[in-house]
Amino acid sequence: MGFSIAAKHARGKAAKDKIFAANDAANKAAAKYGRENVVNATLGSILDEDGRFCCLPTVEQAYRALPMPELMQYAGIDGLPEFLDAVVKETCGQSRPDAEIGVIATAGATGAVHHAVWNYTNEGDKILTSDWYWGAYSSICRDMLRSLDTYKMFDKNNEYNVVGLLAKTRELAAAQDNVALIVNTPAHNPVGYTITDAEWDGILAGLETISKETGKNIVLIVDLAYLDYTGEREETRRFIKKFEKLPKELLVILAYSMSKGFTLYGQRTGAMIGISSDAGVIEEFTGINSFSSRATWSNVNRPCMRVLANICKDPALLAAVGKERDGLFRMIKARGDIFTREAKEAGLPILPYAAGFFLSIESGRPEALCAKLHEDNIYAVPLAKGIRIAVCAVSQAQMRGLAAKVKKAFDAVGN
Repeated sequence: MGFSIAAKHARGKAAKDKIFAANDAANKAAAKYGRENVVNATLGSILDEDGRFCCLPTVEQAYRALPMPELMQYAGIDGLPEFLDAVVKETCGQSRPDAEIGVIATAGATGAVHHAVWNYTNEGDKILTSDWYWGAYSSICRDMLRSLDTYKMFDKNNEYNVVGLLAKTRELAAAQDNVALIVNTPAHNPVGYTITDAEWDGILAGLETISKETGKNIVLIVDLAYLDYTGEREETRRFIKKFEKLPKELLVILAYSMSKGFTLYGQRTGAMIGISSDAGVIEEFTGINSFSSRATWSNVNRPCMRVLANICKDPALLAAVGKERDGLFRMIKARGDIFTREAKEAGLPILPYAAGFFLSIESGRPEALCAKLHEDNIYAVPLAKGIRIAVCAVSQAQMRGLAAKVKKAFDAVGN
């Protein structure tokens, strides 16, 4: 690197995103060979069976119906009061915990994770997540002079590694005042796994024990970005009820996003929802995170907050959104079912997939595997431990036979 004028902590940083780079390569191939001849399994946006971007019609109508002041005016730093009330109801459904709850509007679920890392860990701390994770977690930590540490997501039986999660949490608790743990569920990005009720029971009991025995605080950050594409609405939210009656040393933060559930990706609207048994913890939660909002983006997208509030107060609109969203869920599920079935038939090992936008294949040579797939005009995202397939963006027609092609490339490059 040559002459630099940047601060020491900023030197060497660059936003080189593998996902968007893979999408750019796929688009260039589509321009050359025809979009119908290229499988673009890179971006996490829902495309229909003809490759067109999907937007929920009722959401679009609600957005376009807003008067000009609602489109243009500022919103408060915390968020519109009606939005804050609606987002808790939309997130928790019938499983609202019997606990103290605070909520702050954020720039998507990413903003919620950002604030949680900044306000609940110290410089030099490690933040914990699974070894399969969304790459932005690492960027967030690095940008704030923290680092990301991981536990092995699945054990030798390919089951969720609760034991490993707790062991790593205890290790960090021995070295830090607070331990921040990011859990991406349901429909984990990039694996598509959903933590079961029994696994949640084991995780929460273990975290309580670690906090009690070490005297340390634990902040559990649950990234809910794909909540609405995992199954029946109330069933998929049932685990949130488990976050009540926890010790005050265990704070739960739900990172909610309107990107997927309301197909408003580019509008960057979400929320962080704090859940605690202690009123003082929640008072502090709203205070420090509001301050951070003012110090970063100031306030977030007013029209999207208004759209959520308007839809949630109208049972007919809410039902319409639910029906439309369910149609998209079933479309994605059908694609995932095709790939998982054909992967089994082809002998292609994939990580446990339950639902959601993505599934993953473990590989010791992810870059080589993606390069080999390019020869067949197939574009996926290379990760640290394998490749990610965006089932949300690949039609059923293109999904058929895809697993066999991936298996062929997998065998060709070796593991």
